[in-house]
Amino acid sequence: MKNVLSIILISIAMGCTQQQTFTYPATAKGDVVDDYHGTEVPDPYRWLEDDMSDETAAWVQAQNEVTFSYLESIPFRDALKKRMTEIWNYPKMGTPFKEGDLYFYSYNTGLQNQSIIYMKKSLEEEGEVFLDPNGFSEDGTVALAGLSFSNNHKYAAYGISKGGSDWREFFVKDVTTGSDLEDHIEWIKNSEVSWYKNGFFYTRYDTPAKGEELKGENKNAKAYYHQIGTPQSEDMLVHKDEAHPDRSFQMGVTEDEKYIMLIGYESTSGNSLAFKKAGLDDTPLIWIDEDFDDDYSPIGNHENMLYVLTNNQAPLYRLVGIDLNNPGRENWVDIIPEHEKNVLESATLAGGKIIASYIKDAYNSASVYQLDGSLLHKVSIPGIGSIGGFSGKMKENTAFYSFTSFNYPTTIFKYNIEENNSEVFYTPDVDFDAEAYETKQVFYPSKDGTIIPMFIVYKKGMEPDGTNPTLLYGYGGFNISMTPSFSTTRAVWLEQGGVFALANIRGGGEYGEEWHEAGTIFQKQNVFDDFIAAAEYLIAEKYTSSQRLAIYGGSNGGLLIGAVINQRPELFAVAIPMVGVMDMLRFHKFTIGRYWTVDYGSSDDPEEFKYLLGYSPIHNISTEKDYPAVLVTTGDHDDRVVPAHSFKYSATLQEKYTGKNPVMIRINTDAGHGAGKPTDMVIQEYSDVWSFIYKNMNFTPEF
Repeated sequence: MKNVLSIILISIAMGCTQQQTFTYPATAKGDVVDDYHGTEVPDPYRWLEDDMSDETAAWVQAQNEVTFSYLESIPFRDALKKRMTEIWNYPKMGTPFKEGDLYFYSYNTGLQNQSIIYMKKSLEEEGEVFLDPNGFSEDGTVALAGLSFSNNHKYAAYGISKGGSDWREFFVKDVTTGSDLEDHIEWIKNSEVSWYKNGFFYTRYDTPAKGEELKGENKNAKAYYHQIGTPQSEDMLVHKDEAHPDRSFQMGVTEDEKYIMLIGYESTSGNSLAFKKAGLDDTPLIWIDEDFDDDYSPIGNHENMLYVLTNNQAPLYRLVGIDLNNPGRENWVDIIPEHEKNVLESATLAGGKIIASYIKDAYNSASVYQLDGSLLHKVSIPGIGSIGGFSGKMKENTAFYSFTSFNYPTTIFKYNIEENNSEVFYTPDVDFDAEAYETKQVFYPSKDGTIIPMFIVYKKGMEPDGTNPTLLYGYGGFNISMTPSFSTTRAVWLEQGGVFALANIRGGGEYGEEWHEAGTIFQKQNVFDDFIAAAEYLIAEKYTSSQRLAIYGGSNGGLLIGAVINQRPELFAVAIPMVGVMDMLRFHKFTIGRYWTVDYGSSDDPEEFKYLLGYSPIHNISTEKDYPAVLVTTGDHDDRVVPAHSFKYSATLQEKYTGKNPVMIRINTDAGHGAGKPTDMVIQEYSDVWSFIYKNMNFTPEF
């Protein structure tokens, strides 16, 4: 690859309008060929997997020069950014929670890169700054990534993430004085800290080799106990599993500090669960379940009864009570049995009660139960939308929750559990006329006849004449439910007369575990069929046309976009695959990608390899199809879906597609998978994405 750097640096982008043929930076091809069970598969851009090399850095720079030159030529880009900034600039509050005698909450005045954590002694008084992440870095790329208070309320452990990476470092703050202690914990990933006595449990990986920090496989997780005031080198190793290096785990402590829980993971679905009486001795764990077939989420305990949310023998989930003195499965008690139709999404112990949230047809409801499962009352909420998690303590009668919908900005409610009374605690003041828009839920048939729900949002009085610019979003994976929410970026889109559609396709959790499994491994094509059918519905019902339809999705949703434009490119004017999983043959070889095989399968298996090869976005790009305009987005610090996916996909698309539409990549530097991204970076990115979409569907917004 010695000539790669010089080739990239002399390349020039020649096209800047939609009607011209584009010349992209030349990307050198290697001769790597992999043998998968007797099938040879070339991987000519394997060198782009080395995200730390000078050659890759030069390629990134050259691609960004082409992309940003194109974006800067769009005449309404600056006006769009100005309007998006105006809408974004409103105060935002997070759901309050109580620690000891203090209330804590996040707050952003509007355009601060990171929200600040405030504290107050009473709900009526003004808060004071407890922790300001904007001081972590000058450019806002270091974000708060975890906050946990000791049970005696003396200390707070807070995590930081640099440049969007999933790696976390933790520090400890004295709550009374506000000063940081000397404690510093490194190389934590996929783990919170859980306090016990004068310290906390956490899970970390060994320090990665230089150059492997953002792409190397994360194996051999170990759980430690950290005593406040001591260096990390002296932390006590409390759990490891040398026989299973691919597994990870999280240790937790019940609120009353009576029990320690161990939750083990080897994929994104299913986990093991064990417990023991709290202590730092070597008392062996007692296993509740260790086969990883089902999900078990402990929500807390009352004396010896542990409450666990599970899909064990309940695809729509149930809440079981496990007597930790007699934890055998034969002694489990159904506290809240599986519902006939609705998914039990979450449950919280607060005020001596259980607050349960359900999903019905992709939107939320909530009910309150006694600890024995007797229904007390339903929680009254404003309408069809999403409930944020309830924050509350077992001995406190007050809880807080958030509610949001497509035209309902996130609002915080204070809830009296005993009296079943909700009152607005905080309402945001957004420069957006939410009353001017309406939401419609439709149900359409997919290719195999399965009925799929979809939300459609638009300005009241809109005429369905096939000319409306339309955004279609989907995800379809990992049992994650897509429910209604307010978005300032979408608000700009709606103001321009645009339509927004959210398709609740299979692979998600909207209808429980069976809905999820219907979009996994050998059934993954269902996900793509569901999304394609959503596009066909929007066109047939004249919400839009193929010339005015844009699709976007991130992560697993980026895979979705890459797959459907290979299969049905004529349906779409523009496609935005964001931080997508695009190489389905090698995803499991980076960081924690192996956990995703439960959804995708693995190329290590001969039959699964054949199926993956059949839809893998990189491997199915055609030289004969007319692709829509494509803008790939990624971040150079993404260590969840490593940027090599997007790099290799873009290089392949630019090589094989010779049509008139731009196929470009926009690469954020000092940014990762999305979490913790500073406000100014998010505004600029979505201003660019919307500008790209408008230009390539021949629509000029008016500001």
